[in-house]
Amino acid sequence: MTTADSKKIADFWFDPGCPWAWMTSRWMLEVEQLRPVETRWHVMSLAVLNEGRDLPEQYREFLDKAWGPVRVLIAAAQQHGDKVLGRLYTEMGTRFHNQGLPNERATIEAALVAAGLPAELADAADSTEYDDALRASHAEGIGLVGEDVGTPVIAVDGPDGDRVAFFGPVVTPTPRGEAAARLWDGTVLVAATPGFYEIKRTRKAGPSFE
Repeated sequence: MTTADSKKIADFWFDPGCPWAWMTSRWMLEVEQLRPVETRWHVMSLAVLNEGRDLPEQYREFLDKAWGPVRVLIAAAQQHGDKVLGRLYTEMGTRFHNQGLPNERATIEAALVAAGLPAELADAADSTEYDDALRASHAEGIGLVGEDVGTPVIAVDGPDGDRVAFFGPVVTPTPRGEAAARLWDGTVLVAATPGFYEIKRTRKAGPSFE
């Protein structure tokens, strides 16, 4: 999919609580400066993805709290338009990951205000009012790649014009400059290869928010 000025639209599904998705999202902002690509943001949910799974207690506690921010994002988009998702994600992610602030109402309210949105949207964190819309957004993204991956999911037109989707890339620290552009070119190329499924190696470092 392309815009009027011939930029490719990269649809990006994220859960703001995931540090790896955060790294990838900052990479996408770098790619936008170097390639004719525009990111369109969508919400997915690690809590929804992991419903019914047998998980370690610490991760289960993380997922229980993960409902709040994604509900707030969906509420913000419904009340103020999808265009607010990118800047609200930036404000949430900066606080959660770069600043290490807790996932609690005060942090969410501060992110909302910084994004130019009403602090009262934080009420959605404890409400199920937006869950149907959240699940629909999540299903749209995860349906492109399958249930055995996580966040982020990216969909974009490949070199031949066919829409391709993939999970990741998982990378740290965030590539900058031409390194970011090369990673984009290569990722889209392999994702567009018929029958291609996976490149992977063991992670030896955690996310670096430099």
